[in-house]
Amino acid sequence: MWAYLKSVHSGGGAYAIRGNHVTEAFEELLDHLEERSTVPSDQDVSVVLSMYNAEGVQSAWAKALKRRTNDPQGAITSARTLLEEVCKHILEDVGESGFEKWDLPKLYSATSKFLNLAPSQHSEEVFKKILGGCHTVVENIGGLRNKMGDAHAMGRRPVKPTARHAALAVNLAGSMDMFLIETWMEKSE
Repeated sequence: MWAYLKSVHSGGGAYAIRGNHVTEAFEELLDHLEERSTVPSDQDVSVVLSMYNAEGVQSAWAKALKRRTNDPQGAITSARTLLEEVCKHILEDVGESGFEKWDLPKLYSATSKFLNLAPSQHSEEVFKKILGGCHTVVENIGGLRNKMGDAHAMGRRPVKPTARHAALAVNLAGSMDMFLIETWMEKSE
């Protein structure tokens, strides 16, 4: 590395110039590492959501990612919105109606039944448990949004979520939505 740095500049002020060169070369990497603003699954989820090609879904995912680090309350709300968007889009795609005022657990239940992802539709105990856990995750992201998101007033003793709480909600919502969309795409082929 020294041989390369010597070639960058020599003479007066070379130390500062070389230091700036190294800083500029690694700036993007260092920013990424310091911010911890993305996780490996972000790209996978983004690809699947873009393949689904639904504007409300893309918008909710982008908001959730943007807010995850600096606006945990907003990110938690966006995570719940993302789940709701995907469920509604899938139900619309299959010609369902009358679900506009359903809460998130009911939307997810209807979507999972259509996609054959409801625990009651399987006989293998391990699948029943996993799919039941998925329902619990979705239901509790809705509850988390009510308790810690920015959609409701918090009163005198607010519970403040941190970036890690937001990351958990966003990552779980993204993973669940990716699973729902991939299942829907496979079923509709």
